Amino acid sequence: MQTDPTPHTRLHSPFPSGRNTHSHNRVYQAKFGFSNITGIDYSPSAIQLSGSIIEKEGLSNIKLEVEDFLNLSTKLSGFHICIDKGTFDAISLNPDNAVEKRRQYVKSLSRVLEVKGFFLITSCNWTKEELLNEFSEGFELFEELPTPTFSFGGRSGNSVASLVFQKT
Repeated sequence: MQTDPTPHTRLHSPFPSGRNTHSHNRVYQAKFGFSNITGIDYSPSAIQLSGSIIEKEGLSNIKLEVEDFLNLSTKLSGFHICIDKGTFDAISLNPDNAVEKRRQYVKSLSRVLEVKGFFLITSCNWTKEELLNEFSEGFELFEELPTPTFSFGGRSGNSVASLVFQKT
């Protein structure tokens, strides 16, 4: 368990990207006062790209690690906030035993997040109800974040779900 009272934020991204929006999320968080931010990715090139963006912004409070979220090292634990914008979606689309990989994701998340810690997830593949089911063990819904809505054929809906869970 981390003893530093400063909030810790875990951000992870499964894909290296030319735009690397996940790096920009870490930069925005640092600029809004978060400290001890850790970003992980299984791709060394994505970590390298993130590092160059962070260096260009002159930020020193963001640590980057090459890690596979389904097989995390034991050095990652005790985080107050974990944020996912696409990792769970990518794992869910894996054709090789996606159900087991989703279970492993929840297990990894539970291990790194402290009790009463928060997990923020934005998904374009899962509805609110489906996410509530996937994270029903060990997590409770804290808040549903507003997302854009659309209407078609007289019905309204959302193209993404964005939820905040709290670890129980």
